[in-house]
Amino acid sequence: MNNFYYKALEPDQSLTDFVENIGMFHNQSDKDMEVVLMPDGRIDLFFMKTESEPFQVALIGLENVPEQQVIQANTLAYKISFKPLGVEYLLQTSIADILNNAKLLPQNFWEVNDDDLKNFDAFHKKITEKINEILPDKIDERKRKLFKLVYESNGEIKVQELSEKISWSSREINRYFNKQFGLSLNAFCKILRFKASLEHIAKGRLFPELNFTDQNHFIKEIKKFSGVVPSELLKNTNDRFILLSVLKAQ
Repeated sequence: MNNFYYKALEPDQSLTDFVENIGMFHNQSDKDMEVVLMPDGRIDLFFMKTESEPFQVALIGLENVPEQQVIQANTLAYKISFKPLGVEYLLQTSIADILNNAKLLPQNFWEVNDDDLKNFDAFHKKITEKINEILPDKIDERKRKLFKLVYESNGEIKVQELSEKISWSSREINRYFNKQFGLSLNAFCKILRFKASLEHIAKGRLFPELNFTDQNHFIKEIKKFSGVVPSELLKNTNDRFILLSVLKAQ
């Protein structure tokens, strides 16, 4: 994408319950980039530096609205994109307080420093080793099964159906989601359905292929999470919707 470089690698099979990918991006231009960040169901841990800011570590919570952002000139960032279980079991924290927000972490978090941003392959190896080192011996199997069903369905599964399949009450599931992630399970499922729809839009298919009531419902949901209607999203003027640009390039 012009002077913007992006790369992401899927994790080892043993880590897929916790991590979606390990990646990096680099705005190699001398100009700032105006972008729109869209909800994608991931929680990102960034290790980054810019010309004007020193090395820093930031944890980005879940998003349920689109957000205008600026990627400063010559920004270099390496990242880990976590699934919800990764936040709970690897980072051992709640992110309910950073919905549509972020917080800075200590600069030496996971013993990553400025020098680790010089070689992505070495960073990927270091992070993979670190995650394997702290992998929990046990996790709540109800949660593992819950997320497996949610991801396999692209969010198109009812809370009541989940409740019956994993023997966990709907009320307890939503209490867990709101306390741990800052939104309901239903809201998280809608984000995953939106993300799956982006793959269709990236291929020029501007009609609902998932469980939307009708075309109007589809357009309304796409606009809710992207800020624009599907046809405008497809145009992706100046590659401002980075997630869509990445999907188009795949």
